[in-house]
Amino acid sequence: MSVREEDLEVGEDTVTRLRVALLMLARRLRTTSGEEGLTPTQYGVLATLERDGPVRAGDLAIAEALNPTMLSRVLGHLEERGLVERSADAGDRRSTWARATGSGRRLVRRLRRRRSALLLERMDRLDEADLRALLAALPALEALAGVRAPAAVASGGEPA
Repeated sequence: MSVREEDLEVGEDTVTRLRVALLMLARRLRTTSGEEGLTPTQYGVLATLERDGPVRAGDLAIAEALNPTMLSRVLGHLEERGLVERSADAGDRRSTWARATGSGRRLVRRLRRRRSALLLERMDRLDEADLRALLAALPALEALAGVRAPAAVASGGEPA
């Protein structure tokens, strides 16, 4: 296993450590949606709708990597809670549009703030050297995750 150059060879142990660290951090952050009675999938759909505005159900299924039946169930649950509204597409009756309601948008923003606070709390526990290393690694982590440019995130377009 390698990463381009001989002096940058990355062993399986290192890859495993990185994978486990990222998964454990993501799991910790996801617990916030569970506290609101949402599964990670439900939160992901709601966050996408909050971020991208009204979306056709087919496009939403692709974006969230869900089959249409599963997406319909997720949207139904979110709609029952008043977090999402669905409407028929006037130009194509086979298509449905979904959008986050005001309550849904507020919930996503609240959960994002809670997740940021949780992450900040954990970062506060790091010593200065580890914090500097983490911040220096941020561009590489963004590239690894395929995250949009920082300007998009700063303007409110942050990922779920």
